[in-house]
Amino acid sequence: MADVHSKEIRSKNMRAIATRHTAIEIQLARLLTESGIQFHDQDTSLAGTPDFVIDAQKCIIFTHGCFWHHHECHLFRMPNTHREFWLKKIAQNVNRDRRNINILLASGWRVLVVWECALRGKKKLTDLALVERLEEWVFSGVCHAQIDTSGIHQIK
Repeated sequence: MADVHSKEIRSKNMRAIATRHTAIEIQLARLLTESGIQFHDQDTSLAGTPDFVIDAQKCIIFTHGCFWHHHECHLFRMPNTHREFWLKKIAQNVNRDRRNINILLASGWRVLVVWECALRGKKKLTDLALVERLEEWVFSGVCHAQIDTSGIHQIK
């Protein structure tokens, strides 16, 4: 199926997609604040400009959109048009994510990825379930984990 927008309109629409203070970041910030977890956000001095930094526990939290960071879930669907472009773009994002996470882990930070599907969509976690998993990870000492619709998973 051909794109319904001209190249100029599609380009304008893509440029308008936020990379900071997205809806899922705002939601997660609210949950962290309500939990009493102190953090600062968008730390440009750290690899990958983490969405949230919890200095007291040396924790980093990234919120990843399931499409942009290729999460195999119900929210991810590869576009039918310009497939080669999207495959390359998403692969670059995934490789950059891995590189940044490895840099942070090697620097002694603990890293959590919270996937978009945990925060929105038909299978999202409740706020209570999400807060429980966030608190569990922050105070667990686990170095690298992710939260999605099925819960929290340690990454080795």
